[in-house]
Amino acid sequence: MSRSLVVTLLSLLGCAQSFACTNLIVGKKASADGSVIVSYNADSYGMYGNMYRHVGGIHDKGEMRPVYEWDTNRYLGQIPQAERTYNVVGQMNEHQVTICETTFGGRHDLADTTAILDYGSLIYIALERSTTAGEAIDVMTSLVSQYGYCSEGETFSVADPNEAWILEMVGKGPGSKGAVWVALRIPDDCICAHANQSRITTFDPTDRDNVRCSKDVITFAREKGWFSGEDNAFSFRDAYCPLDFSGIRICDARVWSFFRRHADGMDDYLPYINGETLAGADVPELPLYVRPNHLLTVRDVQNGMRDHYEDTPLDIRNDLGAGPYHMPYRPTPLGKTIDGVGYYNERPTSTQQTSFSFVGQMRASLPQHIGGIVWWTNDDANMAPYTPVYASVTDIPDCYRRIPNLQDEITFSWQSAFWVQNLVANIVYPYYSKMFPDLQRLRDALEDTYAAQQDSIEARAQALPRDEAVELLTQYSLSQAQDMMDRWTGLFTHLVVKHNDMTVKQTADDCTFLRSPYGLLPPVSRPGYPDDYWQAIIRQTGQRYLNK
Repeated sequence: MSRSLVVTLLSLLGCAQSFACTNLIVGKKASADGSVIVSYNADSYGMYGNMYRHVGGIHDKGEMRPVYEWDTNRYLGQIPQAERTYNVVGQMNEHQVTICETTFGGRHDLADTTAILDYGSLIYIALERSTTAGEAIDVMTSLVSQYGYCSEGETFSVADPNEAWILEMVGKGPGSKGAVWVALRIPDDCICAHANQSRITTFDPTDRDNVRCSKDVITFAREKGWFSGEDNAFSFRDAYCPLDFSGIRICDARVWSFFRRHADGMDDYLPYINGETLAGADVPELPLYVRPNHLLTVRDVQNGMRDHYEDTPLDIRNDLGAGPYHMPYRPTPLGKTIDGVGYYNERPTSTQQTSFSFVGQMRASLPQHIGGIVWWTNDDANMAPYTPVYASVTDIPDCYRRIPNLQDEITFSWQSAFWVQNLVANIVYPYYSKMFPDLQRLRDALEDTYAAQQDSIEARAQALPRDEAVELLTQYSLSQAQDMMDRWTGLFTHLVVKHNDMTVKQTADDCTFLRSPYGLLPPVSRPGYPDDYWQAIIRQTGQRYLNK
């Protein structure tokens, strides 16, 4: 990679760190059980991950809905409340409509700071008012047209049990209310992803079944001098979020890694991921969506959210930055200048900055109150299990709530999934290869249990009247979250005891600790540094530690 590309990357890394989410999308004919599947890592340092809950109902005429900026909680204004709103749990409503996002930023002068609606409030308002993905797109685009859009460029995943769309939106700047936008339907037999880089290039505005766009999406770019060709050559990305090295390596690389797990020929796009397009080479760009070589399960998507580029040329586990214990994470900032030369770290999907993560499973084959599941975790998805919360529940687990001054950003609580999961993760990170196998064993065992129970609990629910079924699913969702909390708190104490003072205590196959015949502790093992790290120390220090 050329030095100029690295310098370009470093100049953009501050922006890349501030919005760093990932979405994966699976069409219903690309999934093993006919589900539409959408996932979301909400990545933001300092953000407390909590499960959103809206209780729907009928509202009085003249009632107003306050709007608060999602990232800051700053009051933005108010809009008329809808006559009817729907129940929302996390990012899914009672009709199994799911919306999530990643921020691409784009041309920064297009954000309208005087507008009322930001990207976060737009998501939740649309969930409160929509019965289908198409209706959600209509709600979102009509609202910004009326009240303005104060965020930077955004890519939204908008899905329901029958279809999934990718919607890209950017404002028009101060003094120009509204936004320019385009939405494309993802083919049912394909998978898609986006990760903080605009992904929509050319499109056919006349394809009414698969394309929606604002009337001025092309003319506005012409007025600004960002496009001058024929309409059929117009690229939304190139006009509103021109591709740069950060957009490729920090963002599209995450998409490529997901595609690579499930589609053939993805190594052909390595030259693009390495930035050769920007250097003038004629190499293929990453497609918006691909057809997978097998049908994907919810577990495939969950594991996709845990990706660190393992076993690819971007794998970060085996150099000095991974530390003695091959940690597949890097402390931020992503970029660093040393002696006037710029360097960067890879940014995989799984990151320590995740505040919450979910996988939305939407199924048209089941009644609405049973078909939608929010698979939820309150930390880096690699370091905690996804528990099932049905979208129809009448209550959400207390451990997933934000309670000011009791469990929030700066208030630790043993009753908070966010804090208990972060507690475990932060003890594991620096000793990754030593401790992670214990975490992974419990994480996967819990998710195996949830998967094994799913058919049974849903069969019971289908045999009951709706209200009784909802109560059953509510209690089941609450109990699984509480069981996870009990097991995860136990995992923390187990790791502390097992690895105390950088030794390792002996355990049986069921992970219980062994005692000597006399009731005391058997000899502990002292693994020390792995051989490859010793070799790195020797290369740096020469004969300083030579046993003479």
